[in-house]
Amino acid sequence: MADSLPPTITIRLITPEQTYPLRHAVLWPDKPFEYVKVENDSEGYHFGAFRADELLAVISLFVDGNMARFRKFAARSDYQRRGIGTQLLNQVIDEARRLGASTLWCDARLDAADFYRRFGMEAVSDVFYKGAIPYAKFSRTLL
Repeated sequence: MADSLPPTITIRLITPEQTYPLRHAVLWPDKPFEYVKVENDSEGYHFGAFRADELLAVISLFVDGNMARFRKFAARSDYQRRGIGTQLLNQVIDEARRLGASTLWCDARLDAADFYRRFGMEAVSDVFYKGAIPYAKFSRTLL
């Protein structure tokens, strides 16, 4: 099946610094490199999806008590819509539960809203903008 995830993809913990080039290239290529860094990156859990040693996608999880937030979710454009993001988000959901969170949320680009809805997430805010890009806060309860 052409859209299935190749069996050679692995997901593992990575450093915040390993996320920056992909965050920059995918999410904010027109902004300075520093723009993709998050103030509390050192406090997060960062996951990378790899094929051999090639980083294909990243996501960062931050847990504060019973609230968990993921940020800076990015996959190389040539690996989007192949199941890698689904595996990464499932990993984050499992990790958030393991760490005791009861709610998971993110600021989602509206053009990705349908993807997040497939995971039981719903918009819980009005639309807001980061630059010209429309976002909404999406959230779900973790059981």
